[in-house]
Order: sequence, then structure tokens, then C-alpha cells
Amino acid sequence: MIVADVMALILGLWILMYLLDANRGNDLVRFIHHAADWLAGWSYDLFTFDEAWARVVSGYGLAAVVYLLIGHTIAGRLR
Repeated sequence: MIVADVMALILGLWILMYLLDANRGNDLVRFIHHAADWLAGWSYDLFTFDEAWARVVSGYGLAAVVYLLIGHTIAGRLR
């Protein structure tokens, strides 16, 4: 469950950093962006909204929700 929470946290951080227009030259922002790209590789560009912010929120947000659901379901079954 903790792994799923950390993955969702990274994705949520990237969404927040994108919406707040964080400095992409910063090492922390770049690390979060690359990690989020890797985690949401399957869901990014799944939706084709005209606005870039909507694509980021939907693509990365969907991945975060799926990871949370799967992680918490597996943890609940193991408990």
C-alpha cells in the first residue's frame, strides 16, 4: 500500500508542479517529471483534450487513481 501511495504522490506532485508552472530547470522538478512520465507512460496521451493542462491532469491523474485502487485492493486482500 505504501508503494502505491508513493507512486500516486509522485504523480500528484507533478500535476501540482505543472499547474503551478514550476521551473523545469530545477533538479527536483526534473526528477519528479521524469518519474511521473515513467509511472504514467501507459496513461499519458490517453485523452486528447485541446488544453495541455487537461491532458496532464487526466493522464497523470488517471494513473494515480489506478495505482491507488490496485495498491489498496491488494493490501486489503493480503491483510
